[in-house]
Amino acid sequence: MKEILFIRHAETDMAKTFCGHSDPPVNQVGYTQIERLVMSMQGTPISAIFTSDLQRASRTAATLARSLSVRLTTRTALREINFGVWEGLTWKQVETLNPALATRWIDAFPHCTPPLGESFESFEARIMGEVSYLLEQPDGCLTAVVTHAGVMRVVLRNLCGIDEKAAWAITTPYCCAFKYVPDAHDGMFLREVLG
Repeated sequence: MKEILFIRHAETDMAKTFCGHSDPPVNQVGYTQIERLVMSMQGTPISAIFTSDLQRASRTAATLARSLSVRLTTRTALREINFGVWEGLTWKQVETLNPALATRWIDAFPHCTPPLGESFESFEARIMGEVSYLLEQPDGCLTAVVTHAGVMRVVLRNLCGIDEKAAWAITTPYCCAFKYVPDAHDGMFLREVLG
């Protein structure tokens, strides 16, 4: 039975901003997080690693793939949602820029799209399509996916039945991970929070 281990990327200097399609490098704290992740994954029987093409994810994934001697595949569809003109802004800056839109975004979350950003519906469809693709891959029993918090929240809500608040709590730490397994009997997904 196929299992997929989802891992959030390491920290960047754009932490606490809307960092969707922006592409900052991993910072020094992030490199320490990657080292801890690699140590914690030693002996884990991962057969392949897939990653977002954004460098905060791809750098995390490349280090892990080297340490486990497994194949690494880059998938653009594993990117975070695009926040449009909000990219690189803090929430305080967004509230200052357009208070009415900021309020509407909170009230309608996640269904209010930032200006020139990607709609949540489009993002969710992209991620669920990618998950279907990953489940069809023949790579052994355990595949790792290094990606972004928003991607992981979509998976937790749609496949694991986790509510929004719990999904945020699970995906907030950098280099956090969870695993899900399709249950052969009823198609439900089980989750195991690893970090």
